Amino acid sequence: MRLPTWIAQHLAALRAVLVFTVLLGLVYPLALVALGQLPGLNHKADGSLIVSNGTTVGSALIGQSFTDADGNPVPRYFQSRPSAAGDGYDPTSTSASNLGPESVVDTIATDPEESSESLLTQVCGRSKAVGELNGVDGSRPYCTDDGVGAVLAVFRADGLTGPVTRVVSVNQAAPATPFVTEYQGVTVEPAQPGEDYVAAGGVVTPIRGDAPADPAVPADAVTASASGLDPQISPAYAELQVNRVARERGADPAAVRKLVEEHTSGRALGFMGEPGVNVLELNLALDKQFPAR
Repeated sequence: MRLPTWIAQHLAALRAVLVFTVLLGLVYPLALVALGQLPGLNHKADGSLIVSNGTTVGSALIGQSFTDADGNPVPRYFQSRPSAAGDGYDPTSTSASNLGPESVVDTIATDPEESSESLLTQVCGRSKAVGELNGVDGSRPYCTDDGVGAVLAVFRADGLTGPVTRVVSVNQAAPATPFVTEYQGVTVEPAQPGEDYVAAGGVVTPIRGDAPADPAVPADAVTASASGLDPQISPAYAELQVNRVARERGADPAAVRKLVEEHTSGRALGFMGEPGVNVLELNLALDKQFPAR
């Protein structure tokens, strides 16, 4: 008995679905898994895991923080760059902060849950902390001495023109002392929580200050990567930390610097990207060669 055309077509489609399900849903994935277990490929296929003293301590491809239970940097270790992935280096929440160069005004509220820092203030605060940790000048252009964005909301008599009538340091909440006393002859006020000075007509005016144009703290020490998972830091950031790590471990800075060089990788194919230092691998080598006192 010949089946109706529409039934035959549906059966053919069903057979095609079953065949491709087996091929692409089972055979192909299992073949790739088997291929990944071949010698020379299995380490990468398993996640480039790093094992120390029989214990898996991380991956060479995913960064991690070297902090204590309170989130403070452990001085004897090289520190990684900041991460915006979850609570930091969470591979299930890989992401960036999505804040851009125009993010310079903080949201200051009476409820801490409603407050948020601009990208500028995050950079300023991190630079100040990194400078203090490593004994260098952490100042940056457009940052206050207390580690927030040096930004004023300037009100003028005629909106964008005319004499200045009021000036507010928008990232310094009262009763803080503004980073500048006056602007164009007008006394600068601290910000009041809950006030939106930009919506009220204030012109956002960043103030450069007298910080050096080339800060001592490099950019990757104060900014998160797009993925939030970068396992490497720049050689410049590693160099900044050498003396502190050597001091904490009672080691010769030259010997620590040599370890940094050994764990520095060059540009991909000789021209792509920038050199980087794998922080986890470097810290493991430190623990082996210069155990904590």
